[in-house]
This record gives sequence, structure tokens and C-alpha cells, in this order.
Amino acid sequence: MMRKRIALFTLVLIGIFLSFVGMEKLYAKTYPNPMPQGGEVAFVSGIQLDLEKRFATIAQAEAAGYFRYTNEDDTGSISYANLAWTSHDATQPSQLWYDVHGNLLGADFSVPYTKGMRPKLWGVNPERWDHFPKHVHYVLRDDHGSTMYHGISIKKFLAAGGNETAPVAATLVKMGLAKDADDVARVFVFPNIWDLMVWIKPNPAGAFADKNPLVKPSANAEKGDGM
Repeated sequence: MMRKRIALFTLVLIGIFLSFVGMEKLYAKTYPNPMPQGGEVAFVSGIQLDLEKRFATIAQAEAAGYFRYTNEDDTGSISYANLAWTSHDATQPSQLWYDVHGNLLGADFSVPYTKGMRPKLWGVNPERWDHFPKHVHYVLRDDHGSTMYHGISIKKFLAAGGNETAPVAATLVKMGLAKDADDVARVFVFPNIWDLMVWIKPNPAGAFADKNPLVKPSANAEKGDGM
């Protein structure tokens, strides 16, 4: 989750987003009340019931095609994506967030980015949607079985000869980010999207708040992400 996180997400990663993105929300003069308003109440209660049943565990998420791609962020969230970046309806989150104990915390919904046209979906205030720009994520595994999660700008990736349509491990080796292609468990392009982040775990600060006071990040939050 990333306000995750501002992806997750973001994915997903304050350093990467602040370093090479201008996010509409960061420059906005006002931002909607994080508590659901009007038709948003039904949307939030609906996805909380649905997603908590279908994705209560990481195993359920992985069985549905989601995979981990971030470290724990300062909200206590670890992000999982399924690479399906268009949420055709409220049952199809593009990302899920879990805490270090495997408890479901929240979800992202996304649609392709069109400048100046925030989505008008499911009764949610369009101003709640954030712009996440295109970038690259990759996952490394070392000889000891440890997994590391990283991200780089699309500009650097393309400058090294990377292919954004079909990114490959060899580009990361060329950039000195991986010693060997076999060390790269996954590399993918996070596209240019509008993203909506919602807490599934009840949040006294509001379902659209940046953080949840009921979630306590571990001592390792924000460590070792290579950003």
C-alpha cells in the first residue's frame, strides 16, 4: 500500500515516487475527508466484505496471481500486485497490502492514466485518485535464499537499452543492479496509472487515510528496499 506508499503502492515506495514523479495530490490545495462520504460508504463496506473473504491470506492472493514486490513501508504495508492494471470493477484490485504477519490491510484499484481526467467510478470522489507514473520494479534472490525488492526509473532503464514492453533480467545485469540474470526473480514495468488506495482493515482515521493507527509498522519498515 503506498501512500504506499505514495503504490502501493505503490508499488510502494515513497523514495521512488518523490524522486521522479509529480503527483497531483502532493500539489493539491485540498484533499477530501479520508472518511467515506455519501456513495463511498457502500463502496468501502462492499469491498471490505468481499476482499476480506477472498484474500484474507497471502496464500489466497498468490493463488489468484498476486505476488510480492515491495518491502514493508512506513504504513506497515507490504504490497502484492497481479499486473492487471485496469480494475474493471470493484472486485478487481490491482494491488493488495498485507502486514508482516500476513493480515490483509488494504487494496489499490487502478485504471490507465489520462491527463486531467480522474476516474469517476463506484461513487468515489475523483479527487481520491492519485497519479502513479511509469517506473520499473525488480525482485532479486541471493544464494542464501534472501529476497530483495527494488525499483528504478523508467528513464534509466530505457537508457540502458531496456525494453518496457518485455523487460528482461539482462538489462539489470548490464546496469550493475544484479550480478547474474539468474539472481533476478522478477522484473516488470509499473505503468502510468490513476490509482485509488483503500484500507480494508477498519481504520478509525478513515478508509482513505494515509495511515491506520491500528497498524504498527515493524522495526524493519522502510529498510533495505534499495530505493
